Amino acid sequence: MQLHARRRHAVARRRLLIAAAAVAMSLAAVLCFSRVDPSGLLAAPARALQLVPPRRLHVRLGAVKGTTATATPAAGRKSRPPPLETEAVLLPDWEVLVLLRPGAQDDAAGNATCAFGRVASSPARALGKLPASGRRAYLCVVPVPARRQRRLRAPRLVISSSSSSKVSTATSGGKSPEILRWSSRLVYESAVVHGGDVLVFAKGVNPRQGVNRAASDIRCVYYRRAGTGGDDAVVASLPAATSAQQVFRCPPPPSTAASQELRVTLAVAGEEPLPSLAVYAPPRSGSSTTPAPEKKLICACTMVRDVAKFLPEWVVYHAAVGVDRFYLYDNGSEDDLADQVHQLNSAGYNISTVTWPWAKAQEAGFSHGAAVLRDSCEWVAFVDVDEFIFSPRWNQSDTPTESMLRSIVSSVEPDVGRVSMRCADFGPSGQTSNPKEGVTQGYTCRRRAEERHKSLLRLDAADDSLLNSIHHFTLRPGFRVEWSKRVRVNHYKYQAWEEFKVKFRRRVSTYVADWTDPVNLQSKDRTPGLGFEAVEPVGWTHKFCEVNDTLLHDATRRWFGVGFRNNLTTVGHSSSSS
Repeated sequence: MQLHARRRHAVARRRLLIAAAAVAMSLAAVLCFSRVDPSGLLAAPARALQLVPPRRLHVRLGAVKGTTATATPAAGRKSRPPPLETEAVLLPDWEVLVLLRPGAQDDAAGNATCAFGRVASSPARALGKLPASGRRAYLCVVPVPARRQRRLRAPRLVISSSSSSKVSTATSGGKSPEILRWSSRLVYESAVVHGGDVLVFAKGVNPRQGVNRAASDIRCVYYRRAGTGGDDAVVASLPAATSAQQVFRCPPPPSTAASQELRVTLAVAGEEPLPSLAVYAPPRSGSSTTPAPEKKLICACTMVRDVAKFLPEWVVYHAAVGVDRFYLYDNGSEDDLADQVHQLNSAGYNISTVTWPWAKAQEAGFSHGAAVLRDSCEWVAFVDVDEFIFSPRWNQSDTPTESMLRSIVSSVEPDVGRVSMRCADFGPSGQTSNPKEGVTQGYTCRRRAEERHKSLLRLDAADDSLLNSIHHFTLRPGFRVEWSKRVRVNHYKYQAWEEFKVKFRRRVSTYVADWTDPVNLQSKDRTPGLGFEAVEPVGWTHKFCEVNDTLLHDATRRWFGVGFRNNLTTVGHSSSSS
């Protein structure tokens, strides 16, 4: 009996202890929740400018980490970034853009290779340095065996020279991250512009033309990347000021937070931040021994790819009629563009090249130009290399003068922010190959209707959003557009078939369908009578010929001789070299 009594008492004590523990846990929970402000659980996110204190960000900001394994530094010691750390993004047509980390020292003259694990490799082509961060960019093609992998990972970049070889992964190995995809949402570039604002370039936030998400729904997130296995640390989260197409204007981070390298991305309300390749590069402080370049009256800005053979004619002509500087946004050229630019600069012209490898991002590239050139140019002509600004009145002159074009912008009222010029579209004019005498002298037959227009933009009149439709920008309140009755643009749009069919590779505009896409069949962006494949239409050489127009043909022959694009030494332009 006593044994059974002791057992009953033991069971009772255990039940009492369990009950006491349950009561204690309930009290702790009540106390915990009583310390939380219920209004904070339901409050909407603030729209006012505010800084978010440093915290750990448990999201996919570092979707593509560097391909090098990063060791944890010992206490009190600064970590050194590994050599040739890379990031990569998969572009259309199985092309991979590989970016070295900011500040990485590589051998630009060496032979580069993309190694896709142990499966295959392909040659890598150097594209140059990105404008904001100075990161060196390379382009390679994914080999067919690597395309079969379930998860395509970022390639290792191997750069070899006669003296050494550098690899973008640590010798200890480490798995490369999955590659970012251009077809998804991505922040790809940034730029600090006049006044200190930061432009962030991102695709996927405003995917439809003419439909832009409200800036109040977007925050600009500045963060510091952590090592492998760590979390990225947010140092500031600020509301975006504008949102248009692929361009977002953001306030800069606090100066104390920018003492080290920062990344910048965007976060749409209710969603995780976008993966980002963009580096925030704050303006350099202190005085510089290099004087700022003189601000010129007229510059020209265009996007190019494999048009080096057309460049001399375009530069020589426009410099002669009044363009001071030329800015080329290189979209991955594979021809001798660098050599042509070097020769032209040596001849006294002033040409700068900007690496812009992003697919179908022409509008964003022009927005970048309109913003970063504001201290260098008063007016910018946004025209392509197959477009020539011309006035029939100029045909009466024996020689070209720089006042021809300058008088167009100097004579407008102060509230004119954009001078629009109608386009005359020229056809093949019977040519079956690229005319040896150049496009202005080789194509002399055009369409009668003038359907398109290009523009000269006063940079300080551009709207803060930098919204543009390829060649013309939205203006700030208080500025207006003036249509020029004196000048037009000769657009040598429909050239000999061997030249025109190159356009089938890919069109550079974000919102214009590629030639091979069977959509928007009635769009004026499509060529009448042209199908979806690079097959020469019947009678192409004589299409689009309604008006025989030899005005610019005659003027350039008189000014520069036959085929003037091959006689640069006779047309020096030393006045533009300052």
